[in-house]
Amino acid sequence: MTTVIKSLILGSAAVLVAVGGVHAADLPVKAKAVEYVKVCSLYGPGFYYIPGTDTCIKLGGYLRMDVLANTNVDNTGNTSGAGGANNRFTNGYMWQSRENLNIDTRTATEYGAVRTYADLNFSWTSDTYGAGATAGSTIYSPIGTAAAPANATSGGVAYGVFGIYAAFIQFAGFTAGRAVSQFSAPWINYPGNNFDGLVGGGGAATGVNQFTYTAQFGNGTSLSLSAQDQTAYYQAGVQNLGVIGTGALGAYGARDYAGTIAPDFVGMLRVNQDWGLFQASLAAHDNHAAYYGGTELTGHPDDKWGWAGQLALSIKNIPTGPGDTINIQGVYTNGATRYNIQDLAGSAGANTIFGGTNLPGAYQSIGFGIAPDSVFVTGGSQQLITTWGMNGAFIHNWNPYWNTSIYGAYAGIRYNDTAKALICGPTGTGVGGSFGASYGAAGLTSCNPDYNIAQLGTQTQWTPVKNLTFTADLTYTHLDQKYAGTIAFPGSAAIGKPAAVYELKDQNTLLLLLRARRNW
Repeated sequence: MTTVIKSLILGSAAVLVAVGGVHAADLPVKAKAVEYVKVCSLYGPGFYYIPGTDTCIKLGGYLRMDVLANTNVDNTGNTSGAGGANNRFTNGYMWQSRENLNIDTRTATEYGAVRTYADLNFSWTSDTYGAGATAGSTIYSPIGTAAAPANATSGGVAYGVFGIYAAFIQFAGFTAGRAVSQFSAPWINYPGNNFDGLVGGGGAATGVNQFTYTAQFGNGTSLSLSAQDQTAYYQAGVQNLGVIGTGALGAYGARDYAGTIAPDFVGMLRVNQDWGLFQASLAAHDNHAAYYGGTELTGHPDDKWGWAGQLALSIKNIPTGPGDTINIQGVYTNGATRYNIQDLAGSAGANTIFGGTNLPGAYQSIGFGIAPDSVFVTGGSQQLITTWGMNGAFIHNWNPYWNTSIYGAYAGIRYNDTAKALICGPTGTGVGGSFGASYGAAGLTSCNPDYNIAQLGTQTQWTPVKNLTFTADLTYTHLDQKYAGTIAFPGSAAIGKPAAVYELKDQNTLLLLLRARRNW
């Protein structure tokens, strides 16, 4: 019996071993642990570690849709071209849809964080129609351009355009790449508005190529020194008055830029604390013209350096309510106009606005507001244009869901006596000057290229849920030009304007923006 029981136990053990061996052979190899995305708390909310690395990344962006009334250019107003024509080529409305993506990465090192940042935009904009015929042509085409010409031509209506608004690296206090100019206030050109065309403060929201060093002194105080590209947004024109009528500015000649030789140099001191912010900015801008004529033998004017200075102030949490803010800035320029009349403002200093008239014998009225960096004639030196301006806003929060702002801007553009003589002639009547050569002097009662531009607006925003905002923004612009009398305007086939007598007169425009925006 004992022998039998022992045999059964050993046999059972053998079977169990055999079965266990079969099961063990069937088991899969153990997989490596899954690397889950981990929250990175070093740089604030929204950052995560890229799996397998010590780099943190944050993705963000927005989707927005604009509907605008009375403009041919998204959110800048009718101050030139088909928009300024105030005829059947002027849009009653237009649309823009945009998707934005920004990518922020940061890696901790012994020198501090290494940061890269990119801001990418995909936009589709309904735009403008024009006559399409060349000046002086007897052929008139009522629709000479394709639908939505602001978008990619290869794909027509459906494609839209792609833009890179920022792309830079930051390391050990250095910024290299495309970023907002250090000259700009933190709100750039938006002290309390979504309207893009405010004068009175320099800075492109889409950024500029630069190499910058920023020193932090503690207590919210910093100093930035920068060299930045001037060609993208900071050249208002070195105007050769010897080329009359061939340039986009007519009586103000043609742009006559030479190749790039020097960047703009910018210095900025900022104090940013709980009460608000103070900033002082200074920029130097080289005006580098090409030749008086078509070849080297014609000679050229010497370079002239222009400059710009700006002060900005933000006061937070004022007594009118929680979160209420006042933002204000003032700027002065000489030969560096774009630091006041920024690239989206007042048709970037090339206002040509048409309107009605009650003057007998005049077909319509026209107002000019032209602001280059300098003007010159053959054998002469560059004459720098001086500007000054300011803008600001008061922002009031009614409750956590509603806020309203009131904003405004003003800028003055002044030509020196030599420049006025070149444009209006030695007697100031238009005779012997570029303006009289282009438009005739017989009807002029005042020839003066100086002008002012004033803007006033209000904006209300409703945020029913977090990161979803609806905006209504209404902006009034007044062009106070200093010419008076009449001119023999040669006409513009591109916008359907005939050659006729036009009254020189101040002009006004009004723009309404309705916007829906979802941040993510």
